[in-house]
Amino acid sequence: MPFKFLPNTRYRMPVIFGPAPGPRQQLDGTRPPRAMTRVEMVASSYLTDAAKLESLLPEGFSLDGEPVVTVEYMYMSELRWLAGRGYNTLGVRFPVQYRGSSETVRGPFLAVLWENMADPILSGREELGFAKLFCEIPPPRVMGGKRIYSASWQGHPFLKMELDNMQPADFTPGANDGILHYRYIPSTNAPGQHDSLGVVLTPSGAKAELIDHSEGTGTVEFLPSTWEQLPTLVHIVEGLRALPVIEPRGASITNCYFDNALRDHRLID
Repeated sequence: MPFKFLPNTRYRMPVIFGPAPGPRQQLDGTRPPRAMTRVEMVASSYLTDAAKLESLLPEGFSLDGEPVVTVEYMYMSELRWLAGRGYNTLGVRFPVQYRGSSETVRGPFLAVLWENMADPILSGREELGFAKLFCEIPPPRVMGGKRIYSASWQGHPFLKMELDNMQPADFTPGANDGILHYRYIPSTNAPGQHDSLGVVLTPSGAKAELIDHSEGTGTVEFLPSTWEQLPTLVHIVEGLRALPVIEPRGASITNCYFDNALRDHRLID
């Protein structure tokens, strides 16, 4: 019999081999049981120029409060859908408000998310609309009380982040509707046009269990890069480097378990 799509089942190319296993679906096409992932979230924030930050926002978005950019590393492990393996991410976000046709939502806009494994990139781009890309994300170098983080592509470093003076602190979750994304699928036949375009929300309120939280000082620097060094990423890195660091706004490290299957992810009208 020829290949046929099963209803209410997730697929990713190549589809002819059947349902695609991943964080929201098991090998047989059924939904996996909920499982908690171990994650260390490392963030550093800084105040930047509002006009330059707003120039990155799609239609319908506006800054929500101060123009504060947060660069966040996430080191994830014990992932059920990867049979106990893990991967690392590097995201850049800032607070926005989006006015849709039927609702208004507030939360961090995830402008870009680098990851160091192809499998979650494919799943997150196709199924969820995350602006995911690949880069190398090693563990930090730790010297005394200082922690140094980096990111690179084909051996070229393009980001350096340093944390210092980290001390235990109370954890206060942000009050917002969730993380906002701008999903774009280009048209195959018409350059400049799209097959799908929309705003996606990862609602807040995922189940989480805090292990510990600390706060301190941090610095972030996007490093000068050329097309020869970053042929597919230079426009992104240089775009972020053009955002001036006016004032550091602190750093944090949060260790926790949380449910990252993102089953409630949805499009905004």
